[in-house]
This record gives sequence, structure tokens and C-alpha cells, in this order.
Amino acid sequence: MPQTATTEHKPIYTGNPSNDYHRLLVTEKQLNFARAVARKLGTLLPSDAQRDRRALSAWISENQGGARGGRLSHYPSSKQVAFAERIARLKRRDVPEECFRDRGLMSKWIDRNR
Repeated sequence: MPQTATTEHKPIYTGNPSNDYHRLLVTEKQLNFARAVARKLGTLLPSDAQRDRRALSAWISENQGGARGGRLSHYPSSKQVAFAERIARLKRRDVPEECFRDRGLMSKWIDRNR
């Protein structure tokens, strides 16, 4: 029986990874929210941030504070309130009423009672 020559196929590294499997696509809801933040700030949404979910999320986090400023901006977020109430249940104590009216006070209470 004749023997056939086998050749080894090794991938060639070009230094430029071409697969973007690690990139997550931006959701329509996220993009709409980012556009609303950009409108309130009077700026344009960077095109590179519109292609990657993590990049867009980072842009929103950096710029969302400037878009706030309404009458409810100094109140704690719903996540802060829920987290504080969970801590209060576990420690069997109440969250002071003034914490529900000030984001900074709520943050300090959470830090002290974790």
C-alpha cells in the first residue's frame, strides 16, 4: 500500500485578530437611551460606541450624570433603595427617612451598614 504524505496545517498569526466574537451587539433599547442622553447634553454619540455594547455602556455611564438634573436627580436610585432595604432586613434595623430624600446620605448609610 502506498503511503501518502501528510502535511501539517498551522495557523498563521498575522498580529491582527480578525474575529470579533467577544464583542456584544448594542441593543436597540440601549441605543435609544444613549441617543436620549446625547440629545439632553447637546452632543453627538460617538460612532465607535455605537458598535460595541460595553463601549456604549461606558459612554452612558460617563455622560448620564450631565443629563440628569431634573427635580428628582438628588433622590436615591431604585437600586440603591432596594439594596438599602435588603441590608436593613438582614440587620433588623430601619433605613432613616432622610436617606430616602438624598442620594448621598443613602450611599453613606449603605457603606456604613454593609
